[in-house]
Order: sequence, then C-alpha cells, then structure tokens
Amino acid sequence: MTDLLVPPTSEGQRLDLFLGEQLKLSRAKVKSLLEADAVRLDGRRAKKGDKVAAGQKVAVRELEEAPRAATAEPSAPLVVLHVDEALVFIDKPAGMPSHPLLPGETGTVANALVARYPECVAAGLDEREGGLCHRLDTETSGVLLAARTRPAWEKMREAFSGSGADKRYLALVTGPLADEGEIELPLAHHGERVRPAAGGGSDAREAHSRFTVLRRNGEYALVEVQILTGVMHQVRAHLAAVGASIVGDGLYGGRPEPGLNRFFLHAQSLQISHPDTGEKLKVDSPLPPELAAVLHAHGL
Repeated sequence: MTDLLVPPTSEGQRLDLFLGEQLKLSRAKVKSLLEADAVRLDGRRAKKGDKVAAGQKVAVRELEEAPRAATAEPSAPLVVLHVDEALVFIDKPAGMPSHPLLPGETGTVANALVARYPECVAAGLDEREGGLCHRLDTETSGVLLAARTRPAWEKMREAFSGSGADKRYLALVTGPLADEGEIELPLAHHGERVRPAAGGGSDAREAHSRFTVLRRNGEYALVEVQILTGVMHQVRAHLAAVGASIVGDGLYGGRPEPGLNRFFLHAQSLQISHPDTGEKLKVDSPLPPELAAVLHAHGL
C-alpha cells in the first residue's frame, strides 16, 4: 500500500494526473488501478475525474495485493434472465451482495456466477467481481448484468459510465411528490450514506434521475425512476432529498413497513446495446412476491 498526501501545489488537479505524476505511472496503469478499485481518496472509492485538494490522503493498493477471485459456489442460488455468448443478466434477490469484499467470502452473486460461468472471472479487471458490469445495493432486487468476455465487459463499462444503459427502478414512497419530474442534485459520501451536495465540493458527484408516478393511494405512491448517472444510493438519496423517502429505507428516513425486511426498491429493467451485435437488448425482472404483497396491502 502506498500513501500519498496532496501538497498545496496539486490543489485542484485531477486525481489520475496526480497519481501519474507522483508515482511515475503510465495512463494505462493509473486507469487499471482506478478501475480495479485500488485507489482511495480520504478513505472513499475514487474515480479518475475526481479532483484532489491540499491535505487529502490518497491510498493506492498495488494490483497484486487485490483480493483474489470470487470463490465458485455451485450451491448459491442464481436466476438467469438472459444469457448469450457475451452477457449474463441475473435476477438478484434482496439480501444478496453483488460481490465479495474479502478474500474467501461467499454468498454473493459473483460466487454463484463464477460457479456456472467460470469465464466471468477473467472478464473484468477485478477477479473478485465475477465479470459484473455494475452493482446493486444488497437490499435492492432486480436486474444485474455480467460479462463473459473482456471486450464485452469493457463496452458495458463504457455504457454504464456514459448514457448507454437505460436503468429503470420501481420504488414505493410516501410524502408529497409531483406526477413526474427530474432531480439533478450532486451527491457526496457521508459515512455509510450519501448526502446532497448542491454546493459542490471535492467529493461531490453529479447525479441525475427522472421519475414518474405510476399509481397513488393516499400517502403512498409507486414510482418508476430512471437514473442517468450511477452514484451509490442514488435513487434512495434523491427521493429522500425531495421529501419522498422509500418505504422501509430507515437509512434515508423511509417509513417502516410491517413484515417487510428490506426497503421497497427493485431494478425492474435494464436496456443496453449488445456489445457484439449493436442491437438494443432490454431485460425485465418481475416484482418479487414480498413487494407485490406490499402493493396489494396498500391498494396499489
């Protein structure tokens, strides 16, 4: 592990350029470190577009120190929504993490993936992620995408980092909410959650969501949310910021729901351009029974 302290002379410099200069690394090497989640800026995950501030601490883990590949776990449940030679779309259940954080950890989607599709291990830059092209919160259910080849993974990562992936979520909320609208509010890490950062800041990330209310009954509203960016907890934080927290999401002020041991957020669909054919491919995930029961209970 290499630790760096940002000097005053580097104030406002892009992180990737700072790393290249300080560690005498090529752009490709710096890119590999960032994509492998091997860089921390004041303890949080870093991106190449981040700008550094004087006094910040930058920790860089050598790639050879990275956690080893996800352990294949044949007994772990895995529901496949679509599979072809390049991609695997998984129906992730709530309560199942996307990938291991520690060597030897099991019980994640990545463990189940590499047991069925071992080639996924080598698809991405970080073998612990099992070829996953993005993540879902542990308690969020729905469509999760993995690649089976490196070229497919690279194209999908490019799509997710830009506007090439159409991600739609269903959320049940309470509180006043317009029939439709957009939320453009930067978000920044704050402990285990993210918070609005309208004034910007070195750790703020642009975040853009669109929402449409599908049905209402009393204080409850079923909302479809499209996220145009990919910030951690984006749907949860954005809805909470406009006064419409997700039911069951105690971290963001959501109303408790008796009998529901998760929050009501479901990744209902994902549409991308196929990395091999270029054709549009949309995959949907059915609403889990426990969420369908909540809608029924509230007349939705």
